[in-house]
Amino acid sequence: MHARNSYAELTLAAARSTTLRLGTAVTNPLTRHPAVTAVAAATLDEISDGRMILGIGAGDRPLLALGLHPATIGSVRAAIDAIRALWAGETVSVEDPAFELHEAHMRLGPRPGIPVYLAASGPKMLELAGEIADGVIALVGLFPGGLRWAIERIDEGAAAAGRPRPHVAVFAYGAIDEDADTALEAARTIAAWFPQTAPVVCELWGLEPGTVDAVRDAYRGGEFQEAAAAAGLLPDAFVRDVALAGDAAQARDRIAAALEAGADSVHVFPLGGRRIETIEAFAACFRDVVGART
Repeated sequence: MHARNSYAELTLAAARSTTLRLGTAVTNPLTRHPAVTAVAAATLDEISDGRMILGIGAGDRPLLALGLHPATIGSVRAAIDAIRALWAGETVSVEDPAFELHEAHMRLGPRPGIPVYLAASGPKMLELAGEIADGVIALVGLFPGGLRWAIERIDEGAAAAGRPRPHVAVFAYGAIDEDADTALEAARTIAAWFPQTAPVVCELWGLEPGTVDAVRDAYRGGEFQEAAAAAGLLPDAFVRDVALAGDAAQARDRIAAALEAGADSVHVFPLGGRRIETIEAFAACFRDVVGART
């Protein structure tokens, strides 16, 4: 309940654009049944003339407000398999701890092969993404060690399945502002997400275990933007390495690090009070980095 309905917003975006790629970032198999998600994504794909990407993951801290916990890796795999089978016109029966389908099928004739991007930060989910997903939404911070580690896990999953690495999309949360202190404070709350949901990233960075425990105790549920008190416990250097948290030069460094580690694309998730300005600054920084590499 921390955001507007994504499918309503995506419908507006589809109607007001012709080339923009559209997608959820991300849904999960618990708050929306996979069959409902299959229909919603197929409808958006039809409205947008084939521009839909389904982003899906295990779910996150806000699930706790609904009395739920993130889905298991097995349930995420089952959900993706079921959604793809429904899109392919199959009649589907599934009995999974997270959801069931009994002789289910779709009537609207969706396009088979709508891309599925899997959000991942832990090693097992990254490997699953490499194994079955069309793309990976990598939520592992923006420092080289974490990025390389994540892409190695994706590669392992892809190799085990005998397939090429899927598209790797790195998400860069935060703010870009010439006032570095403003950007740092705008980005600080996402940094609290990592001790709670992706502690392996904290370990890779070298964050003290006591700090990780303190943040986890202070932030037990809810959207990451509700974690201001817990975020204040984190060192500035950690915030700057896992998020956009500075000026344009810092943003260019983070974008370059992601691309050099092997990411195929980098995407901004703006935070703070100047979100449009962050989006515009990110676009300019991205162009600068790509231009310097070509």
